[in-house]
Amino acid sequence: MARYRVGLETRDRILAATRDLLAEGGLEGATLNAICRRARIQPGSFYNLFDSKEEVVLTVVRQAITAVDPDPSGKGSDSVSDLIAAYVRFITEEEPLARVYLRMAVGGALTDRAMAGRVLRHHQARVARFAEAMNRDTPGADNPLRAEALVAALNGYALQSLLDPGFDVATHAERLVAAVAPAG
Repeated sequence: MARYRVGLETRDRILAATRDLLAEGGLEGATLNAICRRARIQPGSFYNLFDSKEEVVLTVVRQAITAVDPDPSGKGSDSVSDLIAAYVRFITEEEPLARVYLRMAVGGALTDRAMAGRVLRHHQARVARFAEAMNRDTPGADNPLRAEALVAALNGYALQSLLDPGFDVATHAERLVAAVAPAG
C-alpha cells in the first residue's frame, strides 16, 4: 500500500512540475530533464508512470480542461452557454496551457499519428458534448452540424486570441452564444 502511495505522490509531483514548467516557459521549457529535476525524480521513475513527455503534457492540459468543465461528470446538465463559457475560461484563465494544447493539436498532430488520434478523439468528444447540449435546447435540429460549426468557431477564436493579445475572446464568445443559443 505504501508503494502505491509513493507512486501517486511521484505522479502528482511530475504533473505539478510539468504544469509549472509549461506556465513558465511553454513547451520548450518543459523538457524531460527539467520535469524530472523539478519533480526531484530520475528519468526511470518518470517512465514508470508515463510513456512520454507528450503523455504527461496532455494529462496536464486535460486536467486544466476538466477543471473548467461545467459538468465534469458528463451527466448532461450543461447548456451551450455553459460549454462556451468553460471554453473561454480555459483560453483566458489557463492561457499557457491553452497555448501548449493548440500547439500540440496543430503542430504535433501533423507529424505524430498517435497525437493526431488523441486530438481527433478530444475534438469529437467536444463536438458531441455541444451537440447533446443543443439537443436539450432545440431537439430535432441539425445539431451535430451546428455543434461542429460552433466548435470550429471557438477554435478559431482561441487561435486568434493566442496570436493577437488585443483580441477579446470573451466578447466574441458572448456574441456567438447570442447567435446560436435559443432565447429563453
